[in-house]
Amino acid sequence: MNDTTTNTLITELNAALAWELRAQIMYSHYSAYVKGIHRLHLKPFFEEEANESVVHGKTVREQIVKLGGMAITDRDATEIVQTTDYKVMLREAYATETRAAATYQQILALPGIDPELSDTIEQISFQEERSVEELSQLLDS
Repeated sequence: MNDTTTNTLITELNAALAWELRAQIMYSHYSAYVKGIHRLHLKPFFEEEANESVVHGKTVREQIVKLGGMAITDRDATEIVQTTDYKVMLREAYATETRAAATYQQILALPGIDPELSDTIEQISFQEERSVEELSQLLDS
């Protein structure tokens, strides 16, 4: 892999990391603020998604370091909507997961990714797509 390809890959991985950092904060926040009968199911769901974001962020960060890059520490700047309305929370989570999944697909489309990195990103991408599908089902209710 040449320097330009490596730099592009690091930039894209940092974009993915920024979304994971944002998701971690958003889901932790929503797990604390979800109210009413929906709290029984959504609090653990949001907590699980926050934990998944921690794992994804750790994995992406390690890949950035492996490539010789500097991992960012700031989340994506997209606003995290402050609400206690569970439907708004679910719509925001859906938008976040959709964006994260698209970011991982962009990484997979880059030329010159080694098979190990590709496999790692494919696994994360699959989990993001699963979250998008789950949130889609929750929004249909």
